[in-house]
Amino acid sequence: MRPLFCLPLFSLPLLLLLLLSSTDAQSHNITRILAKHPEFSTFNHYLTTTHLADEINRRRTITVCVVDNAGMSDLLAKHLSLPSLKNVLSLHVFADYFGARKLHQISKGSTTTSTLFQATGEAAGTAGYVNITDMKGGKVGFATGNNEGEYGDLTSTFVKSVDEIPYVVAVIQISHVLLSPDAEAPVSGPGALNVTTLMEKQGCKAFADLLKSSGAEETFVQNVEAGLTVFCPSDGVLSSFMPSYKNLTSEGKVSLLLYHGTPTYKSLGMLRSKNGKMNTLATEGANKYDVTVQNDGEDVKLDTNVVTATITGTVIDEDPVAVFKIDKVLLPRELFKEAPPAPAPKGSKGAKEKDTAADAPGPAADEDSVPADQTASDNGAIRIVNFRGGWMSVALSLILGCLVFV
Repeated sequence: MRPLFCLPLFSLPLLLLLLLSSTDAQSHNITRILAKHPEFSTFNHYLTTTHLADEINRRRTITVCVVDNAGMSDLLAKHLSLPSLKNVLSLHVFADYFGARKLHQISKGSTTTSTLFQATGEAAGTAGYVNITDMKGGKVGFATGNNEGEYGDLTSTFVKSVDEIPYVVAVIQISHVLLSPDAEAPVSGPGALNVTTLMEKQGCKAFADLLKSSGAEETFVQNVEAGLTVFCPSDGVLSSFMPSYKNLTSEGKVSLLLYHGTPTYKSLGMLRSKNGKMNTLATEGANKYDVTVQNDGEDVKLDTNVVTATITGTVIDEDPVAVFKIDKVLLPRELFKEAPPAPAPKGSKGAKEKDTAADAPGPAADEDSVPADQTASDNGAIRIVNFRGGWMSVALSLILGCLVFV
């Protein structure tokens, strides 16, 4: 007997095709999109050269404002360094979706949007923002901001839509390059980048102060040029944790701070997609100090087996340095007590205690957190749990189930 919910057999291949195509529709590759339009070949070339293409491809809900080859000539005539050119092009990538239709339906006729230049950590004031204005006569204009919170003239206008994946990516052509003195300014080399200064400006001053006072800052500085990723607790989070921090030995304090960094560059996209173990700056010999990365949709979580923190913001994400804000202090189990195993579901038998303990989220850091015995065993390895595509597995299971009953 055929179940009532099953579709006719001839429609199952069509359903499977729709499922596969809808998954592909949510991904984009800016290089491939622009390769279909030779008039944007110069713009496309410099997206690749500056590695902005990778940044664009890993993001969702984004707008890329492209300029044709003739329009790029004026920019290239300035003979900017590659890092400065990257900053200028970053102004052309909005951290929001603005398709042709949305551009002509802007609430109150004008809005501002953040760009990837803002994400570099080098944009002061509103220098990393662009004003979009729906002008009279059906035109839409664009103006860049400055470090004093002001916006210039609408020197560039909307020309046409090049390609759009609704609410995911919009590639639009604009008439002129968006210029900004802040973006064009010379960029310091990676060795001169002051990571603690960036933290202080972005709400992580308390963590930066601890790095300086403990002497751990030097280890972070030494890794900047080769690659560095830092997970920085915000000031409010660290304030509530300070009683526990003061209970640690001097060596323990340094290890805790170093535990918040890893000696390689990991962009947000890499953290969302990579599997495997990731060491930290505190890792040395038998002291493992590993952390586990878990992906829940677009959210990236860091599990220490004591506590699970979530990345809440970006201070800087520019190869070779990435600094991300997190909502909890990372507590290594070499220094703090592990979270108790989660209770097994009722009715389940033979559940392995070690599996339950590995998957159990840790408690939030608070004033009751106390250092554990230093003889804590092997730390948890990085695990990445990616739930993307889970709905598809369920759908395919239903289809196979229907075939069984046909």
